[in-house]
Amino acid sequence: MPDRRLLLVHAHPDDESIGSGLAMARYAAEGAQVTLVTCTLGEEGEVLVPELEHLAVDREDRLAPHRLTELADAMAHLGVTDHRRLGGDFTYRDSGMIWDENGNAAAMVELHPQAFWRADLLEAANHLVAVIREVRPQVLVTYDEFGNYGHPDHIQAHRVAHYAASLAAVESHRRDLGAAWDIPKIYWLSESASRLREGARMAADAGIEMPFEFDLDNLPPMFAEDEDLSTAISSTPEHVEAKLDAMRAHASQITPDGQFFAMGMDLAAITWGTEYYRLAKGQAGPRGESGFEEDLFAGLA
Repeated sequence: MPDRRLLLVHAHPDDESIGSGLAMARYAAEGAQVTLVTCTLGEEGEVLVPELEHLAVDREDRLAPHRLTELADAMAHLGVTDHRRLGGDFTYRDSGMIWDENGNAAAMVELHPQAFWRADLLEAANHLVAVIREVRPQVLVTYDEFGNYGHPDHIQAHRVAHYAASLAAVESHRRDLGAAWDIPKIYWLSESASRLREGARMAADAGIEMPFEFDLDNLPPMFAEDEDLSTAISSTPEHVEAKLDAMRAHASQITPDGQFFAMGMDLAAITWGTEYYRLAKGQAGPRGESGFEEDLFAGLA
């Protein structure tokens, strides 16, 4: 096995490129084993390309196979060859989400029988236990307990990832799934509140609207914070470009002239050129000149 092994658990195709594409590109380029597990195929996603609108859930409901090809293209840009779906393709379905009366993300009232939000937690976790015991990662990356912004599939991915990590370490649990493995470090995706505010002010000065609407002086702690950030991953311009290319590969969800690139490519490179993580398990490694860990594997033997 490669000396360094990174496992990422994401809810839908495109989440991985947006949230952790830089880390994936960097570690893949450095020769580490990077394994992505995607929990659903994003069947409920809003189709932003007119010529693909017929694939949407309210028409032909054939978006999943298309998003699978987009995911493969994105992984090619990031240099990641090991990308899997939890339990295999089409095992779990995108649960979709709504915005409730308080403006928070919430589960839909009516859910498809295969919706990930309805998944049996033990069954889903055991699918991931098998991957953990096969790959034996030193680092696991997933969402926080709020799913970062409350999407039910992100919350479920958090639950499945943590339950699986616990079960995988138990010698007596499901020996048929491989030898026990205890993941040394677990990280949660996060965002820097101060950087978000700075980016918003830069965009405002340039006359550009921010992609999301929120009160910059009252950011929800589930979305962005500074106090608990432990790691900042930045990398070469080539890796930043790989991340941006991977995001563009998810063309049904992210358009070149859409929200994610509305600030222009130069500002987009700055915006997406650093990723922040919170250490949820394990010992923090030494911090660099930035004041953060600059390597997810920092402190590991």
